[in-house]
Amino acid sequence: MTVRQLTPHFVERFPEQLQPGVLYLAMEFVSAAHSCACGCGRKVITPFSPTDWQMVFDGETVSLRPSIGNWSFPCRSHYWIRSNRIEWAAAMSQVSIERGRERDVHAKALHAAAKKADDQAEQRPVDQQLPASGKAPASVAEAWGKFKAWLNL
Repeated sequence: MTVRQLTPHFVERFPEQLQPGVLYLAMEFVSAAHSCACGCGRKVITPFSPTDWQMVFDGETVSLRPSIGNWSFPCRSHYWIRSNRIEWAAAMSQVSIERGRERDVHAKALHAAAKKADDQAEQRPVDQQLPASGKAPASVAEAWGKFKAWLNL
C-alpha cells in the first residue's frame, strides 16, 4: 500500500523490520531509514551530509532534501519527504538519472577537496592560519562539536 505520510521516530539504531509509514532518524549514525513509500517494502537509507541528504526538523515535522529516487529498486519510486508528507515526483529517464549521479560524484569530489584544504590549513602553525580578519577559522567538525557540547550530548 502506498504511504502518504511518515511519522518521525528518533531512535538510537534502526530496527531490523521497518514499519511502513515511519521515518526512523538515527542521529548517532547521521542518517534516516524508512520503508519505501510505494509500499514495495524495500529499506531506504538516507545518509545526512553536505553532499547526500539534509534533514530539517522543525520541532514537529521532518523534511528531507533532495528527493528520494529509488532507481535501483524495481519500483523506481521517486518522491519528496516534506513536513512528514510524501509528495510524489515525476519519473526520470535513465539519462536524467545518470546526469544526477554524475553531479553527485562531482559534488562529493568538490566537498572532499575543500575538506582536505581545510584540514591542511588546520595543520599549519596558528600564525599562518589566521585570515585577514584575525579570527581563527573553525571547521565544520569543530562547530558541530561545540554545538553538541552546548546541548550537553
